[in-house]
Amino acid sequence: MSSLPHVNSFRDLVVYHKSRMLRQEIFVLTNSFPKEEMFSLTDQIRRSSRSIGAQIAEAWAKRRYEKHFLSKLT
Repeated sequence: MSSLPHVNSFRDLVVYHKSRMLRQEIFVLTNSFPKEEMFSLTDQIRRSSRSIGAQIAEAWAKRRYEKHFLSKLT
């Protein structure tokens, strides 16, 4: 039986690393959007992608409340 790695911080979570990779991909993709979308659609998509990591960090901070932690991750 394999043991799970010890997690000291939300930064140790695989999902957090995936959210950062996704954020970088989104930034690159939105660079090709039309300039007239820069301050509306592009900005909204980029802010949304940044909020994923923030939500994970917030859930981690409240992880002692299991129901709250799980609700933040779903």
